[in-house]
Amino acid sequence: MALGLALAQLEAQAPAAPTLGWCYLAEAHAAQAEAVLAALARQWPGVAWVGASAAGLCAGGVEYFDEPALVLMLCDLPRAHFRVFSGRQPLPPAEVFPAHVAQVHADPATPDLDELIKELSQRMASGYLFGGLASARSRALSFADGVCAGGLSGVAFDAEIALVSRVSQGCQPLGRIHRIDEAERQIVYRLDGEPALDVLLRELGLDENRPREMLGRLRQTLVALGDDGARSARRGGLFGPDERVRHLVGLDPARRAIAVAEAVEPGQTLSFCRRDADAARRDLLRLGAEIRSTLEPEELPLDGSPAPGGRRMVAALYASCTGRGGAHFGAPSAEMELLRHALGGEAEALPLAGFFAAGEIGHHHLYGYTGVLTVFTAPA
Repeated sequence: MALGLALAQLEAQAPAAPTLGWCYLAEAHAAQAEAVLAALARQWPGVAWVGASAAGLCAGGVEYFDEPALVLMLCDLPRAHFRVFSGRQPLPPAEVFPAHVAQVHADPATPDLDELIKELSQRMASGYLFGGLASARSRALSFADGVCAGGLSGVAFDAEIALVSRVSQGCQPLGRIHRIDEAERQIVYRLDGEPALDVLLRELGLDENRPREMLGRLRQTLVALGDDGARSARRGGLFGPDERVRHLVGLDPARRAIAVAEAVEPGQTLSFCRRDADAARRDLLRLGAEIRSTLEPEELPLDGSPAPGGRRMVAALYASCTGRGGAHFGAPSAEMELLRHALGGEAEALPLAGFFAAGEIGHHHLYGYTGVLTVFTAPA
């Protein structure tokens, strides 16, 4: 029934000769993933399909969380300018297909996922990836001309496909940016020459002699890790693209150390933060303004005639965190409404498909609590 309803809506708007499609399945339909893709192949023979299963989906201005849903989007990009890839169908070498950027879906249970993402980004001429991790609890799947379990899959585009991708983070810094002076694997011993635990307690105003109150605050505390350049990348108090939010997973009072959910090295930056809806709203508005600015022509004619060089949005893909969505922003579908507002009036009719991920991919990083928006463009 879900597929029939989606096909009825899509048939009236589909390109005459579609080549590439996106399919996102709610967890309620994950068990039928193979049958859904087979039906899509019969409906549109020759179309390459990518996508994933997820706990939440988004389409247009609507979010679907923990309910049966199916999202489809079709396009007619020239076949010579994209390649679908997976573990069974690797990307061809650069001399055969010069991959410039790629959308990636991944299984969250894949070992060494951070390293695999970095390795794949190095195969892109731009170094840029976008996408997210499948988030269905029972059957985390991705689609790449078939159903995939484990590893990375997706679609790569060459430089002829024009798109703009940005990351929006949803956390508020609680203090200043610190330098990691001493660390081993996931344990941070010293920040700016001081014991890491002492810095944490001071910035949060916590008292070790009041453990119940302390533990309650610590459960709400996250850390943002970055390279040294992160110090200059923040805008308006919001996190820059090279900072990744991770969980604070433990304390070591004896060694005055803290443990975080990522291997760290001396020289990296660290700051403490918390999830914050207001910060997420401001950052989504910033993201929309940046994308609109990127599409505007460099010069506007004085006579009011159409400006050469401008571009328009034709479709969008969005991967947001399962910890965001309407509930985080205060109302059902509030994140999608805010996103459309941020992109301006043109977004009202913009085809948008996406999902709520177990981790978001932007550039060569794996993020948490973020939204990754990618807009395909064409000459205005």
